[in-house]
Amino acid sequence: MRLNYLHNFQIPRISRSITMASGSSSSAKKLIQIDVSADTVCPWCFVGKKNLDKAIASSADKYNFEIKWHPYLLNPSAPKEGIAKKEFYVNKFGPRAVQIESRMTEIFKGLGMDYDMSGLTGNTLDSHRLIYFAGTQGLDKQHKLVEELSLGYFTQGK
Repeated sequence: MRLNYLHNFQIPRISRSITMASGSSSSAKKLIQIDVSADTVCPWCFVGKKNLDKAIASSADKYNFEIKWHPYLLNPSAPKEGIAKKEFYVNKFGPRAVQIESRMTEIFKGLGMDYDMSGLTGNTLDSHRLIYFAGTQGLDKQHKLVEELSLGYFTQGK
């Protein structure tokens, strides 16, 4: 079954939004609403998510957080059938691909993860459809799905 929810989505160039909503009681935790625009094949987006998760964990005693994920397509014309990640990086970045992989490996190690360049990369519209659908089931489910998709793609070669 193909999800058509995102068929007419307009992908924003970049969007960051943090809103604080105050409760009626001064002793109640304040709500911080965060909108994130990211692509599921962007390693820096996943690094940002991991750092956001750390910041949320360190402030959970003072604030409640609501995170909503929005689609951003780094390469909207990417083939749906995919291409080997390493081949894509070499075609896109040339000799710098080796340096980029080395730097991402270092960054991921600092986050306690192994960066895996095996597997395919391609069009991400279907992953955004899935993330959108998860958001209709609850923003917490959406956030957890982004984590699982990212772990699979960046650390398991999926």
